[in-house]
Amino acid sequence: MPVQFFTNYIELLKDDEYHDITIEVGEDPNVKIFRAHKNILCYRSPYLRQILSSNKENNNVLTRIKLPNVLPEIFQTILEYIYDGILSLNEETLDFFKILDAADNLHLQELIDYLQKYLIEDKPEASRILFKYNGSTS
Repeated sequence: MPVQFFTNYIELLKDDEYHDITIEVGEDPNVKIFRAHKNILCYRSPYLRQILSSNKENNNVLTRIKLPNVLPEIFQTILEYIYDGILSLNEETLDFFKILDAADNLHLQELIDYLQKYLIEDKPEASRILFKYNGSTS
């Protein structure tokens, strides 16, 4: 009988001791530093993999990258998704669209597909807002 092993890495994310990357997110005065693990980020985000592979450093040096175009609270949600595969959405539509935008920037296709499906199937009123907004700016 197949056994499914536990793959929730959220406890690893919370561990301050063994991280090997810091990510500076946001712009002044709203900047937050996140600690993470390169291996997990590289395998979950093609965008972060590209940044990290072009920014290779000595293995003993802590890597630091900046993501100024993402709000810290949105990145927190996405980082938790990267680690445990669970997305925590609150009911505010603006947060939803910010998460979708950040997921697109980070090339998280699985999350983009889920959010688009959720938007179309479960939040049709938000879909109309998005399409109306996009139509008025073009």
